[in-house]
Amino acid sequence: MTFQVYDTTLRDGAQREGLSYSVVDKLAVARLLDEFGVGFIEGGWPGAVPKDTEFFRRARTELDLTHALLVAFGATRRAGVAVGEDPQVRGLLDAQTPAVALVAKADLRHVERALRTTAAENLAMVRDTVAHLVAEGRRVFVDGEHFFDGYRFDPAYTAAVVETALAAGAERFVLCDTNGGMLPSQVSAAVADLTARLGVGAELLGIHCQNDTACAVANTVAAVEAGVRHFQGTANGYGERPGNADIFAVVANLQLKLGLPVLPEGCLGQMVRVSHAIAEIANIAPDTHQAYVGAAAFAHKAGLHASAIKVDPLLYNHVDPQVVGNDMRILITEMAGRASVELKSRELGLDLAGHPEALSRVTRRVKELEAGGWSFEAADASFELLVRSELDTSPARPFALESYRVLVEHREDGAVVSEATVKIRVRGERVIATAEGNGPVNALDEALRAGLARHYPELRDFELADYKVRILEGTHGTGAVTRVLLETVDGVGRDWTTVGVHPNVVEASWHALVDALTYGLDRARV
Repeated sequence: MTFQVYDTTLRDGAQREGLSYSVVDKLAVARLLDEFGVGFIEGGWPGAVPKDTEFFRRARTELDLTHALLVAFGATRRAGVAVGEDPQVRGLLDAQTPAVALVAKADLRHVERALRTTAAENLAMVRDTVAHLVAEGRRVFVDGEHFFDGYRFDPAYTAAVVETALAAGAERFVLCDTNGGMLPSQVSAAVADLTARLGVGAELLGIHCQNDTACAVANTVAAVEAGVRHFQGTANGYGERPGNADIFAVVANLQLKLGLPVLPEGCLGQMVRVSHAIAEIANIAPDTHQAYVGAAAFAHKAGLHASAIKVDPLLYNHVDPQVVGNDMRILITEMAGRASVELKSRELGLDLAGHPEALSRVTRRVKELEAGGWSFEAADASFELLVRSELDTSPARPFALESYRVLVEHREDGAVVSEATVKIRVRGERVIATAEGNGPVNALDEALRAGLARHYPELRDFELADYKVRILEGTHGTGAVTRVLLETVDGVGRDWTTVGVHPNVVEASWHALVDALTYGLDRARV
C-alpha cells in the first residue's frame, strides 16, 4: 500500500494573508519538508510568478532531496490556444521538474462563467494539456478545482472531467474542496459515488481540502479511509482564509491512529522540529495549541490528570508525545494538586517525592499565590525558584534592595523620558545606579544592570526577549492588579520566563525582573 504525501506549503500555503516567502525561504522550507519525509513538494507556479521561476532554477543545483520530488504547478492550456503554443504550459516544462500539477475547472458553472468557454472545450483543454505533458515525460497530477461543489451541481459533467484527465494519462485526479465547505461524511459519499460511476479505483484519486468548516484534516482522513492514496496539505495548515489541511495532523492521524505507513521510517519524530522551523521562516509564531506539535499539545493542568499521569503518562495522553518529537508538560496553576507539583518539579530536575513536607508547602504556596493572581504555568523559572526555596537550595540573591525610584518626564517638545535609580547592596558594597530607558521598566532594568555589572559581568549576555502585561480578570480601571511575564535569553540561546504580580505595574515588573536575573545568574554558574 503506497501513499503519496503531497505538500503544497510553498504554493497554496503561501496564499495565507501576510505571508511571503523569498526564494531563499522557499529553498529552506523545501529542505525541511524533505527531512519530514513528504513525497512531493509543490514549489510554485513557474512562468506566472517570477519568484517561483527563480526558485525552480536554483532548486536544480541547490536542492539535494532525499525523499521528495519537486512539482511545478500551473493550469491547463487557455481556451482556443494550441497546447504547444501556450506560454504557461511551456513554463511548466522549462521548470524541469519530474512532476507537474495542473489546475482544471471541475464545476460547469466555473467553466461557463469564469473561463467563459464551453463544456466541451474545457474537456479538450484538460485532455490536450495532460497528454502533452505526459508525452514530454512528466508525471501529471490534475487538481479538480471546486470538484465537490461541481459534483453536487452536475455530477455527470464533473465525472467527465475526471474521466478525461485519467484517460489522457494523469497519474492522479485530485478532488479539491476549494471552498472548504464539505463535511467528512459528504467527502466519503462523493468518493464512493464517483468511483462507482466511473468504475475506477479510489487509489487513482487524491484529496485537497480547505479548512473553512474546520474539517480539512477530518475530510482528508475520511477520503483516505474511502480508498484515496494521494493527499495534500500544508505545513501548520497555512493557506488563504482559514487555511488548508495541516499536513502534520493528517500524517500523524493516518500513521498513529490508522496504522498506515505514510512516511519513511524515522521521519515522524521530526514533526515538531520541522513545524516550528517552518513557522520561524514564515515569521509566524508557532500555534501553542496546535495538535501534535504545539507546546500545549501534551500539557496537563488539572490535578486529577496529574495524579493519573504519575502512575502512567499514557493514561491522559492519546499518543506518546516523543513519537512526534514533542514532550509532555505539567502546568502549575490553582488547580494543581500534590501530583502536579511533584511531576512538574521532577521535570525541572528537582526531587520533591522524598520531601513530603516541602511538597505540601509548595502546593499550598502555589494555591495561595495563584488565588492572588500569580500564574506559574508559563513561568517555569519563577516556579523553580519557589520550589528551591522550600528545599533550602535556592540560589543566593545577587543583591539586596534598599530602594528604587522611577520617574517619567513628558517634556515640552513631546519627548517622553523614563529614568530609574536603584540603591542596592552587592557583596557588602552599597551601590547607587541611575539609567534612562524608553519606558519605566526598561529604565529600571538598565539601572539594575548598571549597578550589578561590575560584580556580575555575565549580565552583559542577558537580553529581555519578551514583556507581557495582563490586567487580571475581575479587576478594573487604572488601579487594577496586573500580571507581568518576562522572557529572558542569554548568549548561548537559553531562555527562561518569570512572573510578577502587583497592583503597581512597575512593582510587578520588578518582581519578575529580580527572579529573571537571579535565575539567569545561577544558571550561568552551572
